[in-house]
Amino acid sequence: MDVDALYQEIILDHYKNPHGAGLRDGGDAEVHHVNPTCGDEITLRVHLDGTTVRDVSYAAEGCSISQASASVLNDLVVGHSVADAMSTLEAFQELMQGKGQVEPDEEVLEDGIAFAGVAQFPARVKCALLSWMAFKDAVAQAAGKDAQ
Repeated sequence: MDVDALYQEIILDHYKNPHGAGLRDGGDAEVHHVNPTCGDEITLRVHLDGTTVRDVSYAAEGCSISQASASVLNDLVVGHSVADAMSTLEAFQELMQGKGQVEPDEEVLEDGIAFAGVAQFPARVKCALLSWMAFKDAVAQAAGKDAQ
């Protein structure tokens, strides 16, 4: 099996069996993001426990790439420190904006490396990044509430 086929299989698996899907109570912040280019939407809640990402839940509509990306995000950030989650977000964003020229770090991105091929298609990059940008905004809101 070639790498592209394996990556497509990982994306489809996350799309068909999403991790963290379904909005749960107890969030510290909720955001709603829309990709106006294709109509993908996500409502995402984040629950922080001090400096740890306790939970990320979401309701998403759209293509398999945007929904699979939200599932991968859940796997990569829940249970980790906010600082580590933001480092992972930066690594994913770098991969997506690298136009297929960035070699992903599998230890950091795990199943997120499956999106390496998506980076070659600018119209799809926004799909892959939708949940990550929503997560970033939700963490900023939750952190702002803690500071008050």
